[in-house]
Amino acid sequence: YFEGDVADVAGRKAIMGALQLYLDFINLFMFLLQFMGDRR
Repeated sequence: YFEGDVADVAGRKAIMGALQLYLDFINLFMFLLQFMGDRR
């Protein structure tokens, strides 16, 4: 029971970490688009 709970929490942390990384990439991409647009 305890091991299963730990695995569940670890899986949730992995999913949250991947989501955070994905959002960070989107924010970086949006920033680059805005930056390139302002230079023109």
